[in-house]
Amino acid sequence: MLEGLLHLFARRPWTQVGIDLLDVFAVSWVFYRVLLVLRGTRAMQMGAGLGLILVLYAAARWAGLVTLLDLLSTLLSSFILIVVVVFQNDIRRGLMRVGSPAFLGGFGRAQESRVIDEVVAAVTELARHRMGALITFEQDANLAEFVVGQGIPLDAAVTRELLVSLFVPESVNKMHDGAVVIRNLRVASAGVFFPMPEQRVVDPSLGSRHRAALGITEETDAVVVVVSEERGTISFCFNGNIVSNLDGPSLKQALLGLFGRKARRKALAPRPPRPRAKDAAPLGDESPRSAPRRDADEERAP
Repeated sequence: MLEGLLHLFARRPWTQVGIDLLDVFAVSWVFYRVLLVLRGTRAMQMGAGLGLILVLYAAARWAGLVTLLDLLSTLLSSFILIVVVVFQNDIRRGLMRVGSPAFLGGFGRAQESRVIDEVVAAVTELARHRMGALITFEQDANLAEFVVGQGIPLDAAVTRELLVSLFVPESVNKMHDGAVVIRNLRVASAGVFFPMPEQRVVDPSLGSRHRAALGITEETDAVVVVVSEERGTISFCFNGNIVSNLDGPSLKQALLGLFGRKARRKALAPRPPRPRAKDAAPLGDESPRSAPRRDADEERAP
């Protein structure tokens, strides 16, 4: 096999060989980035359905099934349009990530570090004033496919002042019971509600904010920071796990370690998406349906 490759390359100039290798690398990288965008989303299931249609078309052509072949040919004649319609959200999200600062090496890392500093400063202040909060970092999985309440779109820079103001527990602030979603190093939306976990037994001492955080991190690769309203403690949820009683420096170290090392991100890869929860309650509520609004640690209080 090696002799065959050498014989093939011997007849071609090295410049052309280098161009071919660059071409193969570029195509492989594009496919890799596409799979990263689709990983953890329902687009993978839709992609598998389209792949099954292509396999069925090939089988019908091989077996000579004229009627089925004509039907599939009509369907596949609009294949590009079908792909654009079905994957429009994922295509838009992928293009946004290509143009985001996080995609650009060192500048992206500096922006990421600045955003983490702002989040740590905000949750530290919120915990000091005992104001509950739920801040979510979206990664590869699109959270819009899993939330039960889309919230209010913002598209704003991540700052301590903005995050604190979004969680001020006033009746006129309708967003303080929900979660803030950070996407592409910007505040994408606020007042978002996540489904409650139904697949496993959750510690009954955890309130709905913490349960919602665990639920969304079980279904996606999101990272969630939770501030308890009564005790003023900070928790950190990822991959269906929770780390409680953190301070500012330890939270910053955990976020930097999680986002800054690719090897560690692979170790914390999300599980396959589970079925969406049917019911969800405002994140300040004690139970998914009708219990009065209380934060995580209020449930422990007598």
